[in-house]
Amino acid sequence: MRYLNPKADLTFKKVFGEHPDLVRSLLNALLPFETPEEEISEVEYLPAELVPDTPLKKNSIVDVRCKDRKGRQFIVEMQMLWSPAFMQRVLFNASKAYVRQLNGREKYELLQPVYSLNLVNDVFEPEMESYYHDYRIVCMEKTDRVIDGLRFVFVELPKFKPQTFSQKKMHVLWLRYLTEIDENTREIPKELMDNPEIKKAVTQIQESAFSDAQLLGYDDFWDAVRVEKTIV
Repeated sequence: MRYLNPKADLTFKKVFGEHPDLVRSLLNALLPFETPEEEISEVEYLPAELVPDTPLKKNSIVDVRCKDRKGRQFIVEMQMLWSPAFMQRVLFNASKAYVRQLNGREKYELLQPVYSLNLVNDVFEPEMESYYHDYRIVCMEKTDRVIDGLRFVFVELPKFKPQTFSQKKMHVLWLRYLTEIDENTREIPKELMDNPEIKKAVTQIQESAFSDAQLLGYDDFWDAVRVEKTIV
């Protein structure tokens, strides 16, 4: 059995952009929810393209965008190479999703939070040991004072090492799924296959699940990544 890398554009969107149960599981595992009540029970996909209100404004496309029953929106991005512009794009897309919730006469109280989960296959905070970075709008004098509405999570995948399972089990399993499987993988670790959601995600990246045209596009994606990395 040959597998494709789940971080590629083709595979990532197939796994998390076509299976609501899998993206829900990923979000619950990686977002900093503090209580069971905060966790997502069900998601509905939203258009990945954030079309501007007028043709003169900037268009943007994210990998996956969805909302839950509470109206909270979630944006998931897989980024292969880090650049400062990516941080700005994340802020731009989340802000656009936030402000476009309301029509002209609706009250601000109806606004729901937007969470942006960004998986980065690169190291952008080399001086920090942690691979997990949680950003909020906080008061500088008292950081426990928070302006709710936007929350950004960045995960530096190369830093992740499953040395301890003291974290949430699914948190570790999803990051292992994203970091341990590639074209050279012939056997998936039992710990991953024992979990029904991870097992389902694994079946979605089997080479046999893709057409010849899709596989050519997959190879082109990695060629483009290599070229961009060389330029950088």
